[in-house]
Amino acid sequence: MSATEIDYYELLEVSRDADDKMIKSAYRKLAMRYHPDKNPGCSESEARFKQISEAYDCLKDPQKRAAYDRYGHAAFQQGMGAAGGGGMGAEFGDIGDIFESIFGSAFGGGGGRQQARRGADLRYDMEISLDEAFHGKHTEITIEVSQTCETCEGAGAEPGTGKHTCNMCAGHGKVRAQQGFFVVERTCPTCHGRGEVIEQHCRTCRGEGRVDTPQTLEVDIPPGVDSGTRIRLSGKGEAGPFGAPPGDLYIFLHVKRHKVFEREGTTLLTRVPITFTTAALGGSIEIPGMDGEMITIDIPAGIQSGKQLRKRGAGMPVLQGRGRGDLVIEISVETPTKLSSRQKELLRELQETETGDECPQSKGFFDRIKDAWSDLTE
Repeated sequence: MSATEIDYYELLEVSRDADDKMIKSAYRKLAMRYHPDKNPGCSESEARFKQISEAYDCLKDPQKRAAYDRYGHAAFQQGMGAAGGGGMGAEFGDIGDIFESIFGSAFGGGGGRQQARRGADLRYDMEISLDEAFHGKHTEITIEVSQTCETCEGAGAEPGTGKHTCNMCAGHGKVRAQQGFFVVERTCPTCHGRGEVIEQHCRTCRGEGRVDTPQTLEVDIPPGVDSGTRIRLSGKGEAGPFGAPPGDLYIFLHVKRHKVFEREGTTLLTRVPITFTTAALGGSIEIPGMDGEMITIDIPAGIQSGKQLRKRGAGMPVLQGRGRGDLVIEISVETPTKLSSRQKELLRELQETETGDECPQSKGFFDRIKDAWSDLTE
């Protein structure tokens, strides 16, 4: 089973070592940009606003951030019998287990044997093209990962041999030590919390219960993914020690820059140069879309450089949703640099007929200069 998630740091556009001030500043900037009041009726902006608010709510809290840095989104998801309400149960047991693994085991209470920890989560970085992000992709990856030893079936003991109760902790998996007025309970250093000691280690895994082997996995990348999106392959991480459940594999996606288009969420942007005659008289241009179809753009007469034209539904697909974003074309009026004699002659004729009213911005600017100069000379 896989799930698609966006990294909180990528959402807020900050590095993982950003301090609280940088995170707060980034959140305010993005919240202003995507706030529903500034984008009425835009479901994409509303969804992004909710995402960045969720990311900020996590990263501004030191304990939540520490858990997220260690486990990612899994620290806040339900699963494997965790408590409800979207709390920090996830696949790691209760909240005490999470903070014990982050801040140490001094929080422990009872003397029961420790349960074997699930295997570690793994990260795999994958670079894809914008075209692959648009259409989606089915691919395979090969990684070397710890898997349960087939010889001892994860037990760590040589077949035919057994285990005995740890003498250090008497089978509890924890030992206690007096430190002043306090009693500190820690994982037993002899049996590492298992409460048992292997008599003879397995020759294949040397008592680890797992071995590193290459593994080929199939990955489905859905249409609409972006840089920072991560795909979770449940149970494809490292095998847990001594038969414990495996961790997960997280595939972080990085979308390469495109030669023509830039991307902001589901919106595609491109800059298109047009001739000054097309800008003056109007017309139409065609550019190829990401889906391979030609897109016709109507150019209104008198358009200026910097003007943006929008083509609805010609952008990127909505991730795990319906529809597509928009294509935004920024117009750049190009001044000709190579003219024939005839073309120069025609332009001179045009120049001789100009009254100034053809270019109101230019006329207005020089009128303002004239007024300002008159004020200075009075």
